[in-house]
Amino acid sequence: MAQEAAKHPLVDVVRQSPPFDVNHVPDDSWVKDKVIVITGAASGFGAGFLRRWAAAGAVVVAADINVAKGDQLVRDVKRDTGNSRVYFIHCDVIDWQSQINLFREAVKLSPHGGIDTVVANAGIAEVKRTFEDPQDIDVTSPPPPDLSILDVNLTGVAYTTHLALWYLQRNPGSWPANPKCVPSETHRDRHLILMASIAGLMAMPGGALYNASKHAVVGLYRSLRSSSFVHGVRINLICPYFINTSLVTVTARAVLAGGSIGKVEDVVEAATRFAADPRVVGRAVTVGPKLKVKQDTDGQWSLVEGEDKDAEQRAIWEVYLHDWEDADIFQRRIIGILNRVVEIRGWTGWAHDLLAAMIYRLRSAWT
Repeated sequence: MAQEAAKHPLVDVVRQSPPFDVNHVPDDSWVKDKVIVITGAASGFGAGFLRRWAAAGAVVVAADINVAKGDQLVRDVKRDTGNSRVYFIHCDVIDWQSQINLFREAVKLSPHGGIDTVVANAGIAEVKRTFEDPQDIDVTSPPPPDLSILDVNLTGVAYTTHLALWYLQRNPGSWPANPKCVPSETHRDRHLILMASIAGLMAMPGGALYNASKHAVVGLYRSLRSSSFVHGVRINLICPYFINTSLVTVTARAVLAGGSIGKVEDVVEAATRFAADPRVVGRAVTVGPKLKVKQDTDGQWSLVEGEDKDAEQRAIWEVYLHDWEDADIFQRRIIGILNRVVEIRGWTGWAHDLLAAMIYRLRSAWT
């Protein structure tokens, strides 16, 4: 299969970078002077990104709906890092105008008048699981289900992504994303990081709406990475496992009792490997608890207990590794079959379908 995919490298067309090196140590200094916008920055992953990148000298614009928490965090980061170019802007991600204001203000705060990286991080968890347990449907006016989780995790992310695609391609001094670029010669960026979840890769019972929202973000990523190169924008995705943040509910923590839970620092590490290396284009990772593992000759991983010189500590795993190779083969086979259908039907079939389309158009206009 790999040989067949190599004949028609869709990977080259969409300018995706090679498989992600999870053992690569990022050079944080590359984000110095880059302008980074982070939604949901007042806590959890967002706060971790803010602290790390501000310490590396980035110009960070932190956005969150929680003004008190966000403002205090920025004050603390300025004091701890000595970086005065860290800003807080109130933003309600489900409010379109609020997001417009965020991006416009970020451009005003930018020393060079543009934005290098956007992290669509804002999200909420599904605390009241009423969607799968409908109530009061038999009353005169049944209440609609609470879809606020879709508003924040999907609509909010879509708003952020839409604005990011407009602003990033207009970043002054930037060049189209290129996996073959030389970081030391690349001074500006056009980068979008989407934050999904392990719930976007698999079914998590009891959280239908949360799962749906995160599956949607994964779908958004997989679609955009096939077209964002047109605007020179690189897009990457992070799908955290259960990580020790406020999003992990008491119920989830009870289910995970006796098992493992990931750390925010490992998610921050994964994001930094994306943000600090402009050569990483169109890649996706999941981040979980750091485990001692070993890979066998067949490429399978197993947990290692005790000492083993060939084992390694690992929390970051790449997903959709061979996505384009498989998609390329599938698409070309399907298109080949469809082209053969056209050849068999010939001009007669083409004329018949064209006439049918015209008749359909006329009938639609009359009704």
